Amino acid sequence: MLGPVTTGRPRRARTHRRPRSRLIGVLVGLVALAVVVGVAVVVVPLLRPAGPRPLFQMPVACGETWQLSTYPGHDDFDVDLFPIEGEAWGRPVLASYGGTVTVAGINGTLGGRTPENPDGPRGRGGGYWVKIDHGGKWETQYLHLLEPPLVKEGQEVTQGQQIGRLGSTGNSGAPHLHYEQRRGWEKVETHFDGTPSGITTDEREQTLRRTSNNCVS
Repeated sequence: MLGPVTTGRPRRARTHRRPRSRLIGVLVGLVALAVVVGVAVVVVPLLRPAGPRPLFQMPVACGETWQLSTYPGHDDFDVDLFPIEGEAWGRPVLASYGGTVTVAGINGTLGGRTPENPDGPRGRGGGYWVKIDHGGKWETQYLHLLEPPLVKEGQEVTQGQQIGRLGSTGNSGAPHLHYEQRRGWEKVETHFDGTPSGITTDEREQTLRRTSNNCVS
């Protein structure tokens, strides 16, 4: 009888692979846990209700009276501010309340309207603009500034601090400040010094006057 037949190749001992599989399972679990925690960190704050409304002031100099207006197609709660007296170009635009600058740059395209060429071509969007996060899911936006903002992203600003100058960049027909207050993702009626502005809809043209109490003590 023939004995056992061999190929001449040594047999490899079988390795025990269970610990390796267990390690992979642990790593997958840790990655999944990290994803869940990351999502929670992002989502949970968004689900929280907004904090109390800050005591926003008009974004213009203390004691000045400005025209607040809107028109059909402007969008609900949007406010355009025009000075009642004096030159509009270059007027100081001030922070309505303290906070952190989250955007300071260009929205859309600038166009070519300047003090030297006020009838130049319009741009698109908001032109030079600034967004400020005031905490508690409250935010303000300032559009159509004359030139690059005087603040930078990440910068802390105080109420009444100048953040830019009034202009007509972007989709703008004349020098003015387009201003918004937002709660979370929602645009809301602007309040100045604790009083509603009265501009809530763009179904009709509205014009009113308010005097700024954005005064630095």
